[in-house]
Amino acid sequence: MGVRTGQQYLEDLDRHPRELWIDGERITTRVTEHPAFRNIAASVAHLYDLQHDPALRDEMTYPSPSTGQRVGLSFLIPRTKEDLVRRRRMMEHWAAYSGGFMGRTPDYLNSDLMALASAAPFFAQNDPRFAENIRRYYEYVRENDLCTTHTLIHPQANRSVSVGRQADPYLAARVVEKRADGVVVRGARMLATLPLADEVLVFPSTVIRATEEDRPYAFAFALPMSTPGVRLICRESFDYGRSHFDHPLGSRFEEMDCMVVFDDVLVPWDRVFLLEDGELANRLYTDTDATVHMTHQVVVKNIAKAEFVLGVASLMVDTIGIEPFQHVQEKIAEIIMAVETQRAFVVAAEAGARENRWGVMTPAWTPLNIARNTFPRVYPRLVEILQQLGASGLMAIPTARDLAHPALRPEIDRYYQAAGAPAAERIRLFRLAWDIALSAFGSRQVLYERFFFGDPVRMASALYFSYDKSPMKERVRAFLDRTPIPEPAVEGGAAR
Repeated sequence: MGVRTGQQYLEDLDRHPRELWIDGERITTRVTEHPAFRNIAASVAHLYDLQHDPALRDEMTYPSPSTGQRVGLSFLIPRTKEDLVRRRRMMEHWAAYSGGFMGRTPDYLNSDLMALASAAPFFAQNDPRFAENIRRYYEYVRENDLCTTHTLIHPQANRSVSVGRQADPYLAARVVEKRADGVVVRGARMLATLPLADEVLVFPSTVIRATEEDRPYAFAFALPMSTPGVRLICRESFDYGRSHFDHPLGSRFEEMDCMVVFDDVLVPWDRVFLLEDGELANRLYTDTDATVHMTHQVVVKNIAKAEFVLGVASLMVDTIGIEPFQHVQEKIAEIIMAVETQRAFVVAAEAGARENRWGVMTPAWTPLNIARNTFPRVYPRLVEILQQLGASGLMAIPTARDLAHPALRPEIDRYYQAAGAPAAERIRLFRLAWDIALSAFGSRQVLYERFFFGDPVRMASALYFSYDKSPMKERVRAFLDRTPIPEPAVEGGAAR
């Protein structure tokens, strides 16, 4: 099949309905027309259409090694540093479209599947069948240009005990039985973003205890979202059906987040990649280098997001004439530093890339690891800067209907004008800043970035233990050794 068009993506969604619940309503038909999902469906469709733009064809696609048809470049197995740059440039196009405000564009998990399939022998340690399963699944997603999401986390019930010691053993998704035709799974997982994906990857959480009681919770498999027994329970939508003028980001890029419930779902054996092995589950991301390639994509997205905030902040400064103030210059400089440090991390990671044991050219991990530890701390500050620059102006933002009202428009044009723009342009810009800094959509983005890769404290702890500090310690010891420690004074002698 090769790369899909946006229309084909939309038709596939409606052709394969899923059990999707939102605000007490079960959506059974034409999810692409539902008010909560039609705008994000259109945005994802646009990503697919970009692959068919003649001007971007060679930057977005490459010939499939299986069929020769054009497939998405995010599926490319990089063999050289130049391949890594090609993949990154493709990712930049998708990230730029949303300003980095879509966290589940298909290239994110395409990078994951590419790394996992390349490391297929890892899965053979669990069962020889699983190595072939992951290879075939990667090729299936690549050749059909599918959009995948994933769900990793156990429900938050009692976090003081392990998953195997919850009061309800079927609270978290677990294996119920193994049959000739597959594995039956019951329970729930969170947090699946973008329920309008074609497939869901149900992979290990961060840590699975390698105990007998936790074995049923250790697995990796993939299913179509339309699989019988898979139920998606959505949170409230932050797309309130308002115009692009009123909610410029929320009305386009509200991806949605869901709890995934598995009601005795049958997972066919050819969709199972890992089963009941806690040790392998805990090593899956590191041993395959999947985390490295996923992080490469994420940092590209983060750069686009920081650049977008920089653009918004800079236009606000120009519009209301606050550039002469040094504290304003300092704030813009802070955003610039955030942009350029994230860029530097990518440059360093690509420059330091090496072929891993699976034959895949893999970015240097340390720069990407620092980037993913830094951005969750940086992004809330970028949002705070927008709030500080906009101040009360972020509250004085009439709606599109206000501007269209003939009785109000003359007063709006007079009282909302700015030094650098007429009223309508100023309001349009400040509504965009509001949607980043104050709206429900914007608040969700802050929370999303804080925990994108998990608990920031645990991530920092992992960085502490994994980072090789010994050369620096030895350098300091050598310096100290150049300064002799004073010996005790001879008894009866004068102390100096």
